[in-house]
Amino acid sequence: MSDQSNNTAPDDDWSDPLRDVPRLPSPEQRWTPRCKAAVVGAVRGGWLPIEEACHLYNISVDEFLAWERDIDRNGVPGLRSTRYQSNLSRHRHSKEMTCCTRSK
Repeated sequence: MSDQSNNTAPDDDWSDPLRDVPRLPSPEQRWTPRCKAAVVGAVRGGWLPIEEACHLYNISVDEFLAWERDIDRNGVPGLRSTRYQSNLSRHRHSKEMTCCTRSK
């Protein structure tokens, strides 16, 4: 009688090789923080090359890198703000600085 204290087959780790494939959003889907995080995760995990992700989702490499930066700094909630809002805020700040630093 063989010792069968382990009821799982040795190949159970390989029973579903695609279980870790990230679920990517449809290219037509509205961007949510979770969708952006899924794309970043797929690229970081080696499932999708950055060039292919940018082409598929019609985003620039700079935009993708900004998503990565936002995730690294603030997690998925950091992806809530849009690039337009960030640029608008930066533009307003630079206008304020120009007004404050003018010589009289």
